[in-house]
Amino acid sequence: MAGLMILNFGHPLTREQRQSIRELTGQRISKVIDIGCQFDPQQPFTEQVERLMEQMELSAEDWQTLSILVNPPSFAPISCLLMAFIHGFAGHFPAILRLRPTPGVASQFEVAEIINLQEVRDRARGWRQVK
Repeated sequence: MAGLMILNFGHPLTREQRQSIRELTGQRISKVIDIGCQFDPQQPFTEQVERLMEQMELSAEDWQTLSILVNPPSFAPISCLLMAFIHGFAGHFPAILRLRPTPGVASQFEVAEIINLQEVRDRARGWRQVK
Protein backbone atom coordinates (compact mmCIF):
# COMPACT_ATOMS: atom_id res chain seq x y z
CA MET A 1 0.00 0.00 0.00
CA ALA A 2 1.34 3.42 -0.97
CA GLY A 3 0.24 5.19 2.19
CA LEU A 4 -1.18 8.61 2.83
CA MET A 5 0.17 11.80 1.29
CA ILE A 6 -0.45 14.95 3.31
CA LEU A 7 -0.58 18.34 1.64
CA ASN A 8 0.12 20.68 4.53
CA PHE A 9 -0.80 24.34 4.04
CA GLY A 10 -0.55 25.09 7.77
CA HIS A 11 2.10 24.97 10.46
CA PRO A 12 4.42 21.94 10.49
CA LEU A 13 2.70 18.85 11.87
CA THR A 14 4.03 17.56 15.18
CA ARG A 15 4.96 13.96 15.90
CA GLU A 16 1.81 13.65 18.03
CA GLN A 17 -0.40 15.03 15.26
CA ARG A 18 1.12 12.59 12.75
CA GLN A 19 0.51 9.71 15.15
CA SER A 20 -3.14 10.76 15.56
CA ILE A 21 -3.53 10.91 11.77
CA ARG A 22 -2.13 7.37 11.47
CA GLU A 23 -4.53 6.14 14.15
CA LEU A 24 -7.59 7.86 12.67
CA THR A 25 -6.93 6.81 9.07
CA GLY A 26 -5.35 3.41 9.66
CA GLN A 27 -2.73 4.34 7.07
CA ARG A 28 0.94 5.06 7.28
CA ILE A 29 2.03 8.51 6.16
CA SER A 30 4.14 8.10 3.03
CA LYS A 31 4.91 11.77 2.47
CA VAL A 32 4.15 15.23 3.84
CA ILE A 33 4.43 18.14 1.43
CA ASP A 34 4.67 21.43 3.31
CA ILE A 35 3.41 24.30 1.17
CA GLY A 36 3.97 27.85 2.35
CA CYS A 37 0.79 29.84 2.05
CA GLN A 38 1.55 33.55 2.27
CA PHE A 39 -0.73 35.53 -0.03
CA ASP A 40 -0.55 39.12 -1.21
CA PRO A 41 -3.96 40.62 -0.37
CA GLN A 42 -3.51 43.19 -3.16
CA GLN A 43 -3.31 40.49 -5.88
CA PRO A 44 -6.03 38.12 -7.16
CA PHE A 45 -6.20 35.00 -4.99
CA THR A 46 -7.12 32.68 -7.88
CA GLU A 47 -3.80 33.34 -9.62
CA GLN A 48 -1.91 32.86 -6.35
CA VAL A 49 -3.62 29.50 -5.75
CA GLU A 50 -2.69 28.46 -9.31
CA ARG A 51 0.97 29.17 -8.52
CA LEU A 52 0.64 27.24 -5.27
CA MET A 53 -0.77 24.21 -7.11
CA GLU A 54 2.07 24.32 -9.64
CA GLN A 55 4.60 23.99 -6.80
CA MET A 56 3.26 20.57 -5.82
CA GLU A 57 4.46 18.81 -8.96
CA LEU A 58 1.85 16.05 -8.76
CA SER A 59 0.85 14.36 -12.00
CA ALA A 60 -2.73 13.93 -13.18
CA GLU A 61 -2.41 10.26 -12.22
CA ASP A 62 -1.17 11.18 -8.72
CA TRP A 63 -4.17 13.46 -8.13
CA GLN A 64 -6.57 10.72 -9.22
CA THR A 65 -4.99 7.69 -7.54
CA LEU A 66 -3.11 8.71 -4.38
CA SER A 67 -4.69 8.81 -0.95
CA ILE A 68 -4.40 12.54 -0.15
CA LEU A 69 -5.19 14.35 3.09
CA VAL A 70 -5.16 18.16 3.11
CA ASN A 71 -4.34 20.35 6.08
CA PRO A 72 -5.99 23.47 4.64
CA PRO A 73 -4.88 27.05 5.17
CA SER A 74 -6.81 28.84 7.89
CA PHE A 75 -7.98 31.73 5.67
CA ALA A 76 -11.37 30.66 4.28
CA PRO A 77 -11.22 32.27 0.79
CA ILE A 78 -7.89 30.56 0.09
CA SER A 79 -9.18 27.22 1.42
CA CYS A 80 -12.27 27.42 -0.77
CA LEU A 81 -10.22 28.14 -3.89
CA LEU A 82 -7.81 25.36 -3.01
CA MET A 83 -10.65 22.82 -2.64
CA ALA A 84 -12.06 23.89 -6.02
CA PHE A 85 -8.66 23.37 -7.67
CA ILE A 86 -8.12 20.00 -6.00
CA HIS A 87 -11.59 18.85 -7.06
CA GLY A 88 -10.75 19.89 -10.61
CA PHE A 89 -7.48 17.95 -10.58
CA ALA A 90 -8.66 14.85 -8.69
CA GLY A 91 -12.27 14.64 -9.82
CA HIS A 92 -13.45 14.56 -6.20
CA PHE A 93 -13.08 16.49 -2.98
CA PRO A 94 -10.23 15.47 -0.66
CA ALA A 95 -10.29 14.53 2.99
CA ILE A 96 -9.23 17.40 5.24
CA LEU A 97 -7.62 17.62 8.64
CA ARG A 98 -9.29 19.61 11.43
CA LEU A 99 -7.09 20.72 14.29
CA ARG A 100 -8.30 22.17 17.59
CA PRO A 101 -6.55 23.84 20.52
CA THR A 102 -5.22 21.37 23.08
CA PRO A 103 -7.16 21.89 26.32
CA GLY A 104 -5.05 23.57 28.98
CA VAL A 105 -1.99 23.95 26.76
CA ALA A 106 -1.45 27.37 25.23
CA SER A 107 -0.58 27.55 21.53
CA GLN A 108 -0.73 23.80 20.91
CA PHE A 109 -3.14 21.98 18.65
CA GLU A 110 -4.30 18.39 18.39
CA VAL A 111 -6.04 16.47 15.63
CA ALA A 112 -9.79 16.78 16.13
CA GLU A 113 -11.00 14.78 13.14
CA ILE A 114 -10.50 13.79 9.54
CA ILE A 115 -13.37 15.08 7.37
CA ASN A 116 -14.01 13.38 4.04
CA LEU A 117 -15.39 16.26 1.96
CA GLN A 118 -16.52 13.95 -0.85
CA GLU A 119 -18.68 11.97 1.60
CA VAL A 120 -20.14 15.25 2.90
CA ARG A 121 -20.88 16.38 -0.66
CA ASP A 122 -22.49 13.04 -1.55
CA ARG A 123 -24.65 13.10 1.59
CA ALA A 124 -25.75 16.66 0.82
CA ARG A 125 -26.83 15.60 -2.67
CA GLY A 126 -29.32 13.26 -1.02
CA TRP A 127 -30.91 16.20 0.79
CA ARG A 128 -31.51 18.12 -2.40
CA GLN A 129 -35.12 18.19 -3.48
CA VAL A 130 -36.27 18.64 -7.04
CA LYS A 131 -39.14 21.12 -7.17
